[in-house]
Amino acid sequence: MLRTPKEISCALEKVLPFVQKPARYTGGEFNSILKPWDEIPYRLALVFPDLYDLGMSNLGLAILYDIVNSRPDMLAERAYLPWVDMLQAMQSAAIPLYSLESRHALCDFDVVGFSLAYEQLYTNVLEALKLARIPLLACERGQDMPLILGGGSAALNPEPMHAFFDAFFLGEGEDAIVEIVATWGQARRACLGRVEALRRLAQIQGVYVPSFYRARYYPDGLLESTQPLPEYADVAPQRIIKRIVPKLPPPPTKLVVPFIDIVHNRASVEIQRGCTRGCRFCQAGMIYRPARERPLAEILEAVQQTVTQTGFEEVSFLSLSSSDYSQIEELVGEVKVRHGRDKLSVGLPSLRIDSTSVDLTARLEETRRRSGFTFAPEAATDRLRQVINKPIATESLLEVARQVFGRGWPTIKLYFMIGHPTQSLEDVEAIADLAHQVRRIGFQLLGKKSNVRVGVSTLVPKPHTPFQWLAIAEEETIRGQISVLERRLRGPGLSFSWNDPAETLLEAVLSRGDRRLAGVIQRAWELGAVLDGWGDHFNHVAWMQAFGEMGIDADWYARRERAADEVLPWDHLSVGVSKQYLWREYQRALAGRTTDDCRELCHSCGILTQYPAERRSVPDDVWECPPLPSSSGK
Repeated sequence: MLRTPKEISCALEKVLPFVQKPARYTGGEFNSILKPWDEIPYRLALVFPDLYDLGMSNLGLAILYDIVNSRPDMLAERAYLPWVDMLQAMQSAAIPLYSLESRHALCDFDVVGFSLAYEQLYTNVLEALKLARIPLLACERGQDMPLILGGGSAALNPEPMHAFFDAFFLGEGEDAIVEIVATWGQARRACLGRVEALRRLAQIQGVYVPSFYRARYYPDGLLESTQPLPEYADVAPQRIIKRIVPKLPPPPTKLVVPFIDIVHNRASVEIQRGCTRGCRFCQAGMIYRPARERPLAEILEAVQQTVTQTGFEEVSFLSLSSSDYSQIEELVGEVKVRHGRDKLSVGLPSLRIDSTSVDLTARLEETRRRSGFTFAPEAATDRLRQVINKPIATESLLEVARQVFGRGWPTIKLYFMIGHPTQSLEDVEAIADLAHQVRRIGFQLLGKKSNVRVGVSTLVPKPHTPFQWLAIAEEETIRGQISVLERRLRGPGLSFSWNDPAETLLEAVLSRGDRRLAGVIQRAWELGAVLDGWGDHFNHVAWMQAFGEMGIDADWYARRERAADEVLPWDHLSVGVSKQYLWREYQRALAGRTTDDCRELCHSCGILTQYPAERRSVPDDVWECPPLPSSSGK
């Protein structure tokens, strides 16, 4: 196997002329950071286990890259999973998975951190480990192997992947990443055994070492508990609590600029983190609590620095709900004043369905002419939107459509979900009815150039949400509902897309699965399941064969409603939102009752009581939560 950077570089010269988009694999991009390897004691590889085209748009990894490389004693380098042609070429030429900056093999690093943004990446992780010549199973790694660390939203139920990772990190890593890399690096250089190094790591808040815990099951297959093993009880907590940063640090501005076009080829500035609206299907809205804003001046300075240091001509203001940023109008106005002459294109994703969103985008017309608007009502009836706690009146949505088409934008994209609790066939039919109403408005105002694009996905109940107890619908039911919509959403100015129910089933199994799925994941990968997130590469046959061989019933995980008192595989992992609150919200959903925005009234979700010290460490206007009492509990 080739091992040194020089050997890897020589081999790459022979294979790169024969693969698609060779710039994915060369490194050397503007603003990438190459440090003197031999002079840096602590070394981190940041891996997005999918294509460069996707991974380069991941802001989380960009933040960690910036933080670690800002330290003189640490370096961070990047790696991505190659596309099929490059995978074959690397295997044939014995080229291990390497970092783009220095072309060191991943096994040369102290820590290899994988971003687990979604469950379809699981088999990609195994492919990356194989390509890196790192043993798949954590229990088979020797002292010379790096720490394999997982993070990201899919790591908040890491149990299906427990066998392949040494540790997982829960929460926000801006502070913790330095602690983790330093702790592991120091243990490694002190020649401590792997178990002893993991013991030290387990004492860092937010770090979960799955090998220190045992899952027990009842005879009927239900989970009884996940508890620390006796020999690790002194370092392994009963519950691992996610890590937060009380006040968001300044955003990175010296972003790496790719040589090729990528999925989101623009600069991103996070204006706020978290959301207070409480949509019951939305995992991000629960796991990223508390909601915190960045100061307006800091955002404007970040935009200026980013444009200067990258040359990007488009900036996207990232947030779960951009319209909810308290100074959004001032932000838009200042960006227009400062950068209007430069024709800087500014994106406001995740806008609310209201006239304010239309007005905000209209004010940016001079810097960015949009071809259309994207809205996500998620449900097409007032009743069902109350169930999911997204109470937008249908007439309000239609009024927004009138404003959009009336201002000359030709396209409206509408995203819905099927499979919500209490949903009926009438609710599904209402998706088509609403789309036709919007289409008629467009035809009246813009004529034939107006169009409505409808996207429908099936709800996958996610961990740490009020719908985590919910069963997904039978495949026959899902396909029947899609057929109804496919038949009705035809004609001029209408288009319809949907998710494959087979992919939905797999996501539902993996997102709420337990440790027994590790064998299924490994077997599916052995049978050829890789790059599952790319529709034409999704290998349904391999997954079904793996479930069969392992004796695992996929429907038992996906299509079974959980009882209120059932122990869930992630119950020992806390995101700060209590299980009691989530159950209460689930019952309110079934009753069709909405819950007010958290900024209007505190609903005791658990965040304030979980992080009282962090809350008191920042001014009251930083968190979009009511202040804690000033006199008691300090």
